[in-house]
Amino acid sequence: MMAKNSLFAALALSVLATAPAAHAADPVKIGFITTLSTPAGYLGADQRDAFLLAMGEEGGKLGGVPVELVVEDDGLKPASGKQAADRMLQSGIKLFSGITFSNVLGAVAPGVLAADAFYVSTNAGPSTFAGKECNKNYFVASYQNDAFHSAGGQAANELGYKKVVLLAPNYQAGRDALEGFKRTFKGTVEAEIYTKLDQNDFSVEMARIRSLAPDAVYQFHPGGAGITFVKQYNNAGLSKTVPLLMPGFSLDTRMIEATGNAGDRAYLTGIWSPETDTPASKAFVAAFRKAYNRTPTLYAQQAYDAAKLIGSGLKAVNGDLTKADAFRAALKKADFKSIRGDFKFGNNNHPIQNYYLMQLQRSEGGAGPLVPVVVRQVLKDDQDVYAKACAL
Repeated sequence: MMAKNSLFAALALSVLATAPAAHAADPVKIGFITTLSTPAGYLGADQRDAFLLAMGEEGGKLGGVPVELVVEDDGLKPASGKQAADRMLQSGIKLFSGITFSNVLGAVAPGVLAADAFYVSTNAGPSTFAGKECNKNYFVASYQNDAFHSAGGQAANELGYKKVVLLAPNYQAGRDALEGFKRTFKGTVEAEIYTKLDQNDFSVEMARIRSLAPDAVYQFHPGGAGITFVKQYNNAGLSKTVPLLMPGFSLDTRMIEATGNAGDRAYLTGIWSPETDTPASKAFVAAFRKAYNRTPTLYAQQAYDAAKLIGSGLKAVNGDLTKADAFRAALKKADFKSIRGDFKFGNNNHPIQNYYLMQLQRSEGGAGPLVPVVVRQVLKDDQDVYAKACAL
């Protein structure tokens, strides 16, 4: 069940989001199931807040259509996410978004799609829904799970690493991560280490890395586990001898703040950085900071783009989701301005987009906080390998 505090927060957000449209047509309800509790709760909070920011910019609308965001906390539990989705479906909701973790998405998406409802992902993009199990009503506005890691493998090649150790939690996204890295990496994988999803002590893994003495470590641990990993890696002295390469969500903006100097000079891969120097990105970062007094993470960027994408679909049907074919076709066009840059959908409704290598460097001439600075583009117009198996 949803935590009491989260329920009150969701109701308050719902009222705020729909207030400007109180005398207009009934708003389109969007079921937003995400992770708001546990140490990973900030991931869902950033997605929720960025989605609300997009709505707020239109006075409670997306694409000119009044909308209401119905938020529930899955608590990082697949069963809780499924229960929330079932309640929302029973209440008549036909449009869903917000899930952070792939294991929760795996429990929620089948029921949503079987009910002929739509799901637009703000983060999770597991391989299971990118190939044979693709679905005409399932859209991923973020990335396919492997992609950040395929960019990591290519980045490792370009950085000259010949021997690497790989680490990830033992769940769908973790397995996707390491498969994605290995797909492009041309050197030797010395060890492939799977950890527990909620692990908070990596001392055994640190000792093994030290004994293997690789050229670099590539690791994927989102949320609180990622903060712990980077701190322990630095405390063990490994950051001085073995470079750390990660997907952007293993050391996002909030994690950089939490780890202090531990991630200095570490490499990241991703589709966007708060330092991205485009007018659209600068405007988003400024608006998010003004609204919430913090710097947005990439989760916020993805959710903001997802809201804009949904807005493009709602505009095409004037909010009438019974016009499912027209709504679906409008989503497929992706006729919105993504703050990450070029964006379009492949045949499997997953993104075709660019990926970048970044490095954490001191801002303000070396005196400011660590920020992810783009080093170079490593993958251009990249499409996931699973698309070939999708019949769409």
